[in-house]
Amino acid sequence: MGNKIFVTQPFLPPLEEFNEYLKKIWKSKWLTNNGPFHMELEQMLCEYMGVKHISLFSNGTLALITAIQAMKISGEVITTPYSFVATTHALWWNNIKPVFADIDPVTFNLDPDKVEAAITPKTTAILPVHVYGNPCNVIKLQKIADRYGLKLIYDAAHSFGVKIKGTSLATYGDLAILSFHATKVFNTFEGGAIICHDEITKQHIDQLKNFGIINETTVLTPGINAKMNEFQSALGILQLKYLDEAIGKRKFITERYRELLEEIPGLTIMKDVPGVEYNFAYFPILIDYVKFERTRDEVYNKLKSHNIFSRRYFYPLISQFPTYKGLPSADPANLPIAEKITQQILCLPIYPDLEINNVERVCDLVIG
Repeated sequence: MGNKIFVTQPFLPPLEEFNEYLKKIWKSKWLTNNGPFHMELEQMLCEYMGVKHISLFSNGTLALITAIQAMKISGEVITTPYSFVATTHALWWNNIKPVFADIDPVTFNLDPDKVEAAITPKTTAILPVHVYGNPCNVIKLQKIADRYGLKLIYDAAHSFGVKIKGTSLATYGDLAILSFHATKVFNTFEGGAIICHDEITKQHIDQLKNFGIINETTVLTPGINAKMNEFQSALGILQLKYLDEAIGKRKFITERYRELLEEIPGLTIMKDVPGVEYNFAYFPILIDYVKFERTRDEVYNKLKSHNIFSRRYFYPLISQFPTYKGLPSADPANLPIAEKITQQILCLPIYPDLEINNVERVCDLVIG
């Protein structure tokens, strides 16, 4: 049966190179609180992404929770049921009511028309997700936000390195949140970031993530501890050295998957949007039971029986979890496209070190 193949595997640089950073940390004894590696990584990321301001966090969930605090959002926020549950949890932890709107059948992102229809006097913001790093309709969503005076925060957890016509996807919205979790294209073990547009907002975010501390004797606001430490920052600096190469390998794997699967009846592969530079973070397919003559779960279990662990990502919908299923907007009748996609979706293994013969083996098992 061979070794196990998981849906993803973290890219890690050569250990001997990371050891040189560890030696510097041991010598300085500066482990956290805006150390030299932290400051260096912030600058490097700004340059890499072409953004003005970035605040590093210990993880993406705390970044999202803090972003909502920084924007003083309250009441109701329109968001997607088709995401990792942390998206909605960040609202819940801020005592905000999530309102689910349906998704687009092609991009799997929030449908702007459904967003506009869900707006009420209690709505204060929109929280879309660039699912799989596939860009939302940023122009339409911004127009809606402007028309109704709403904040627009993007959960861009999947989107590191993605560009639209040469511009980082992280520049859209009032704020954008990145995840540097081990499963992501760019990882710092755990980690995350908020991208903002001005120095005053960055200062406020940096205060919120450090207990609200201004100086040795002043605490301005109730903050939390969400700082990225020097170990995470050092890994991030080193990861950037290899990132373009890693994305190139992901692209090569994606192209091979497409060659083998795109003509198979009953399988749908997401199309690239013209003008978008992708990071190839995921390889999702939709399985139509009627045309393919096997269900998504049958394919999932077949792969699993051969030690290949794909993922039904995202299944179930966030709106189907006990915490949220009682919300009026969680009614399946309100979310027909999301309900359909969640029953068909399967993400196949993809990571830089995945060998092409294993890609071909995965495809043989899916098709056969």
